[in-house]
Amino acid sequence: MAIPRIVIVGGGAGGLALATRLGHTLGKKKRAEIVLLDRNATHVWKPLLHELATGILNSTMDEVDFRGHSSVHGYRYQRGSLCGLDRTAKTLTLSPILDEDGKEVLPGRTLSYDYLVLSLGSVSNDFGTEGVAEHCHFMDSPGQAKAFQRDMINTFLRY
Repeated sequence: MAIPRIVIVGGGAGGLALATRLGHTLGKKKRAEIVLLDRNATHVWKPLLHELATGILNSTMDEVDFRGHSSVHGYRYQRGSLCGLDRTAKTLTLSPILDEDGKEVLPGRTLSYDYLVLSLGSVSNDFGTEGVAEHCHFMDSPGQAKAFQRDMINTFLRY
């Protein structure tokens, strides 16, 4: 009898903690295959993004590399973005992975599961307040935090 595959979509704080715990309790004992799926290769704890934005935090020092972390903690990491879900067939459809130039690195594919956990996290909400989306920096990702840092430094340099 095959062991069940538990797929966790989203490597934020909740998904990473769950993958780690299940990896320790089930994955290492070969009682289940634990798969963490995330579009990024690394995790930076979201409450630290303000430190990244101000330059206090070096993201390469404080990020968790999913591949390295998974090999130590008994789960498997797959890079990808969820673009479809077939609950009847118990499959996920993943978008192709593209490089910085838009060239395909890995084609779209499917991933089967026995149990599925959607740990997609959250994003900032402007609650429809006029002008917010056009005039603020949201900080939901390291890329957004670095964009804020770049704009802040450029503003200081202008003055």
